[in-house]
Amino acid sequence: MLPTVPRLTAHVAGQPFKRSQLGLFHGKMIQFGNNVPFSLRKTRRTWLPNVQSKHLFSDTLNKHVHVKLTTTALKTIKKYPGGLDEYVASTRHELLGHEGMRLRLAIREASDAQTAPEAAYQTAREEKHQRARELSQATRAAREAREARLSQIREQRRREFSRKGGHLGIAQLVH
Repeated sequence: MLPTVPRLTAHVAGQPFKRSQLGLFHGKMIQFGNNVPFSLRKTRRTWLPNVQSKHLFSDTLNKHVHVKLTTTALKTIKKYPGGLDEYVASTRHELLGHEGMRLRLAIREASDAQTAPEAAYQTAREEKHQRARELSQATRAAREAREARLSQIREQRRREFSRKGGHLGIAQLVH
């Protein structure tokens, strides 16, 4: 009977380092090699990545995130000015693994949730500034009208003063 699902033609060499999927390993895997002593009798050995357990602060999530990561990943995170958030957002998915992609999605959702109210806040702030500008224009117009009226009153009092030929104090001229 013919198979309904096509077979993969490429041969998979081996499974990926499963533990690297549970943290930020930045592409580090188990390495294999030989110990070669003076007698030249080779013995097989493995080199494991230098994995550290850390609590890193995420600005977007606004909390500490417990993550297992290699020292290479930690050095790379320290190079980014945005820290963990920028590292997870800008690193290739091949280097992140499952945990890194989970963090990327969580950070992206949190930033989207933060930008939506921020956009509403921006429009509310712009409306507030527009009202303040309109109010200041109205206040300025009222002030100019008041000053024009006061100057008319002063001019009228000066005319009366010069017509009467009397002597008034400055306080009487202004009020």
